[in-house]
Amino acid sequence: MSRFQGKLKSLFYDRWLVLVAAMWMQSWSGIGYLFGSISPVIKSSLGYNQRQIACLGVVKDLGDSVGFLAGTLCEVMPLWAALLVGAMQNLVGYGLVWLVVTGKIPVLPLWAMCILIFVGNNGETYFNTAALVSCVQNFPQSRGPVVGILKGFAGLSGAILTQIYVMIHTPDHAALIFMVAVGPTMVVIALMFIVRPTGGHRQVKPSDEHSFTFIYSVCLLLAAYLLGVMLLEDLVDLSKSITTIFTLILLFVLLLPIIVPVFLTCSSDLPPTQESLLAEHQAEQGPAKEQEVIFSEVEDEKLKEVDLLPESERQKRIAHLQARHFLAAAEGAVRIKRRKGPHRGEDFTLLQALIKADFWLLFFSLLLGSGSGLTVIDNLGQMSQSLGYINTHIFVSMISIWNFLGRVGGGYISEVIVRNRAYPRPAALVAAQILMSFGHLCFTTDWPGAMHIGTLLIGLGYGAHWSIIPAAASELFGLKNFGALYNFLTVANPTGSLIFSGIIASSIYDYEAEKQAHMHINSPSVFGTILGVANLSEEKALKCEGTICFFLSSLLMSGFCVVAAILSLLLVYRTKVVYANLYGSRV
Repeated sequence: MSRFQGKLKSLFYDRWLVLVAAMWMQSWSGIGYLFGSISPVIKSSLGYNQRQIACLGVVKDLGDSVGFLAGTLCEVMPLWAALLVGAMQNLVGYGLVWLVVTGKIPVLPLWAMCILIFVGNNGETYFNTAALVSCVQNFPQSRGPVVGILKGFAGLSGAILTQIYVMIHTPDHAALIFMVAVGPTMVVIALMFIVRPTGGHRQVKPSDEHSFTFIYSVCLLLAAYLLGVMLLEDLVDLSKSITTIFTLILLFVLLLPIIVPVFLTCSSDLPPTQESLLAEHQAEQGPAKEQEVIFSEVEDEKLKEVDLLPESERQKRIAHLQARHFLAAAEGAVRIKRRKGPHRGEDFTLLQALIKADFWLLFFSLLLGSGSGLTVIDNLGQMSQSLGYINTHIFVSMISIWNFLGRVGGGYISEVIVRNRAYPRPAALVAAQILMSFGHLCFTTDWPGAMHIGTLLIGLGYGAHWSIIPAAASELFGLKNFGALYNFLTVANPTGSLIFSGIIASSIYDYEAEKQAHMHINSPSVFGTILGVANLSEEKALKCEGTICFFLSSLLMSGFCVVAAILSLLLVYRTKVVYANLYGSRV
């Protein structure tokens, strides 16, 4: 009995259990992806027009991304308390929306509905922050794969929740809002005491690589299964019993990762090995603090030619220079300077990071890259309609799968780069942004299959941003204040969407649609202005047809991705030494 209790306690503190619980939590946390499904219910029940629904959509995006409070609370409170705050926000926000839509309470004004949507969706930032902070601290030497897996499951959550809702098959469309309010709240409360740091850097085992391989296999199986089920449900009218079977299989696949921590706990009788981390040496006092200062001096005083040497020779030269500094410091021959503030690779506060060029390179690279990708995601329905496709939701479903694979694959590939080559992780971001640039160009043509290829490239590239950038931020600016740093960076996403989609793409689309409408009614005023939409009938929505609708927008988005790739390349150049110091000894 005591042995069983010991195994149970070991399982509870196992870092793989924390990762699996965070994966389950993330699979319910992407409630923002369901807004497109619940907005028609809100629109019909409350009598809103499209502009009012668009207002709710903007507020939803802000709630998704403004996580300053979540990041701060995750630093000053236990993670379970921060998760509880997020769960209550989700329940109160969407719970009240459900009560309004179903008529159980009086109809609220638009501004009040905006507040409720913001509060409900903002709960997601607590789930994301707690999951990332706990797992990145537990897997500090596998940040890319961990971030990719967690962000991938968050991206798939919309498809998972939709499949569960399809199984319920209720005629009450407002039931989806109720499920969004109650489902994530129950899951988070059930897992909130498991998702936390457990000293995972001391739990390194030789089998970790095999464990990640199994997790990746489950991810690929889940993506392939969801894609197949979506296509089948779209092409064939399935019975409720078949849909229920498909959903139960989906839930079974989601449960498969629990095999990893259970197997490791049952099969291991030896304590895990101690992993040597740079972060631990930075946190120590006394001699280790002096070593940190001397190491900074080495980086400052070494010749520029040292960086151009082969890896083995460069490490020897740096080690020799560092040893000379140690000896000189011990004999009092030199006085070691102590800079104010941390160096790259150490723990930064948000205010300290905000004055660093590397942080802003990350921010603007994310703004241009992910902002252009989100523009495609938000306008994918209209883009496919303008090219003559009828079943537009097929592309919406497919891009969610490519988004998932981009997040998982981006984390894996970037980890290979830093582990095997000791090369900066943003190099993988450059490749993703170049892919996106070609993807945007596909939308400027009417070639057969161009829409499918463009959707594939944009989905993969956009998803890769959300596994590469959080991992890179944790490496360059430390883990101590990772929650606040991550939530500041995520503001780039809605900012880019607001500029690129809300202003540029929508204005160009309306201009081209108005021009086509004038041509249809033989108006002498061919060159309408963007604001001339009011001259047409307000009852008839503007509709544009052909590649011209998004031609200029896609060219601009492609250019933005090229600029983002240049910024990422600059970051690669600036951080070569940092990554060589972090991972060079492991090559």
